[in-house]
Amino acid sequence: MSGLSHIRGNEIVMNWETGAWHYASDGALADHDRPCPRCGLMPTPEGYDACLGFIPGIDSACCGHGIDEGYTNKLVNGEWEWKGE
Repeated sequence: MSGLSHIRGNEIVMNWETGAWHYASDGALADHDRPCPRCGLMPTPEGYDACLGFIPGIDSACCGHGIDEGYTNKLVNGEWEWKGE
């Protein structure tokens, strides 16, 4: 089990004693959004990556936040169709 992950491109670490995730940069509790490290924007009120916004016909999308390639997902005939950048 890993104690390292990311929330919208921001590195977080697990405090195994408390079971809480914290931002690696300053130790703050990871219970709120931070700007994307790639574009510097906060998520939209609807929860989309601000640099992508709403994409018609897509069920989920991620810009990659400067860590991974971006992607889109959509459900087609009961199967997930994934497309990378």
